[in-house]
Parts: sequence; C-alpha cells; structure tokens
Amino acid sequence: MADAAPPGLPVAADRDRDRDRDKDKDDRRRWAARCSFAVLGIMSTLLVYGVLQEKIMRVPYGVEKEFFRYSLFLVFCNRITTSMVSAMVLLASKKSLDPVAPLHKYGVVSISNILTTTCQYEALKYVSFPVQTLAKCAKMIPVMIWGTIIMRKKYGGKDYFFAVIVTLGCALFILYPASMDVSPFNKGRESTIWGVSLMLGYLGFDGFTSTFQDKLFKGYDMEIHNQIFYTTVCSCLLSLSGLILQNHLIPAVDFMFRHPDCFSDVLILSSVATVSQFFISYTIRTFGALTFATIMTTRQLVSILLSCIWFVHPLSWMQWVGAAIVFGALYTKSFLRSKPQKPVASPPRGSSPNPANNS
Repeated sequence: MADAAPPGLPVAADRDRDRDRDKDKDDRRRWAARCSFAVLGIMSTLLVYGVLQEKIMRVPYGVEKEFFRYSLFLVFCNRITTSMVSAMVLLASKKSLDPVAPLHKYGVVSISNILTTTCQYEALKYVSFPVQTLAKCAKMIPVMIWGTIIMRKKYGGKDYFFAVIVTLGCALFILYPASMDVSPFNKGRESTIWGVSLMLGYLGFDGFTSTFQDKLFKGYDMEIHNQIFYTTVCSCLLSLSGLILQNHLIPAVDFMFRHPDCFSDVLILSSVATVSQFFISYTIRTFGALTFATIMTTRQLVSILLSCIWFVHPLSWMQWVGAAIVFGALYTKSFLRSKPQKPVASPPRGSSPNPANNS
C-alpha cells in the first residue's frame, strides 16, 4: 500500500502558486507603470512641441502682428539645447566624449537633419499643422528607398502595400483642404504647391537621416548620446553659420527682445524637443520599436485633433477620409506585426535598442 502524501505538501504547493501569482501581478503593475510613464512623456512633450511650433510659425506677435520668419534660428536653439544636455549626460555617466565615428559622418547626419527640420518649420508657413503631421506618416516610402540604396535592405510586398495606402491617404488629406484654412504667408494654390514641395523635401531628408543614423549604429559601437552630442554640435555650427550668412541672426534676436512671449515659446520648444528625445530613447530601449511606433501614431492623431481645435483648422470630408485611411493602415500594420510577438503569460519585457527615428 502506497504511503499517503505528507499533509504539508498541498499547502506548500498552494503557497508557491499564490507567490507566483502575486509576483506576476507585481510584474504587470511595474510594466504598466513603465508603459504609462513612456506614453505620458512622449505624448505630453511632443504635443506641446507640435502646438508651439505651429504657434511660432503661424500666429503673429505683438500689436503690429509680426510673423516670426527665422526657421533656421529655431533649429539652432533646439540643437544647442540638446547638445548641452547630451554632453551633461555623458559626463554624468562618466562616458567618453571622444568621437566614435569619423567627424565627417556626424556632419552628414547633421546637414541632413538641419535640412529636415528647416523644411518642417518652413512648410508651416504654407500648410497647416494637421496637413504637415499627417504627411509625416508617408515617410515609409523614402525610408524604404534610402534603406535599399544605403543599407541594401529588402522589403516584402506587404511593406510596399501599406506604404502606398498610407501615401494615398496623405495625398487626399493634402490635396483637398478646407477652403477656410489658408496660410498667413500665401493664399491659394501657390501656397499649397510650395508647402507640398517643402514637405517632400522634409520626407526625403528625414528618410536619409534616419537611415544613415541606422548605418552608423550598426557600423560602430556607438552610444546613442555620443551620436546625439556630435550630431547636434555640428548642427549648431552649421545653423549658426547659415544664420550669419543669411544675415538672420541679429533680426531673430531682435525679434525675441521685442516680443518676450516669442522668446518664452522658443525656450519651451527647445526644452520639450530635448526632453522628448530622452523619452523616445527610453521607450525604444524598454518596449521596442513596435510599441514606440504605435505610441507615435496615436500622438499624431491626437496632435491633428488638438491643432484643429486650438487653431480652428476646418477639415473637409475628403481630409477625414484621408486621415481614416492613413491611421487605419498604420494601426492594421502594427496589429499584424504584433500578432507573432503576443505574450502568453506575462507582459513583454524590454527588447534591444533600435535606432528608429520618428519626429
């Protein structure tokens, strides 16, 4: 006759199950807290950034109703703030400030990034922020083109299908604006053509910037703050040189002195642009590029709605259709990509860093 199991074993097994269940709940709470922190950080900083950049470039200042026209000055302010913060992070973490890659490669990223940001700010003179924000969703095609040329990457038919659908939705949104939504610098079709041309420049340069950054990360053992520091230092020197050559530095500073509220807007804009970079890095390192892309897609949708309410941008019915196509395609793509990675028993833990770039 078999011996009976000791009476203490079932109790011990129940206790182990309860402990594992409590540990699992704690892990889920910590994961939810970290995810909420990342979402709140990215959404708040980039929403403030979006509202401020539209206010600076499209809303007049002072009694004389003057418009701020010096977009390269905004680039300079953003980059000098980011370079100082990244230098302090490197020094605080006792990491080397020495360049890892040749300086001219940082310079290539810097030049492309300056052209990207300048086109972004200049486009706001001619198209509304909702148009610009949705147009950014079309960056998949230039990224795929540059990835094929620079990185020799190959993309599947599904990638091209979603890229075409998103671009089609963006085209509807851009080409069929509401008649009331006019530019303060130009009116009519001329404004739309010039604004679309600047947005095409933005997409092309932005796609090159992110792809070349990816190449640097893969080719060198490089800390993200090392690349940020040297790229932004180069951007500071180049943008300052451009301001001096264009004779825009003194007028921009004079505009700030005459309009202190503009100075406050630029200061906050540069600060939130810098803080957002750290939230983006944290999100990619902790949750991976897929979660980051989903957050950014949601942020773009909220930014458009907020801009429409705050700055009274009426949307035509064709623009609503275009927006639905874009965000529907992006969320569908995210859902299809996430299905194989779906966790079974516990929430996803941190994944390896990905140098994705999404403005």
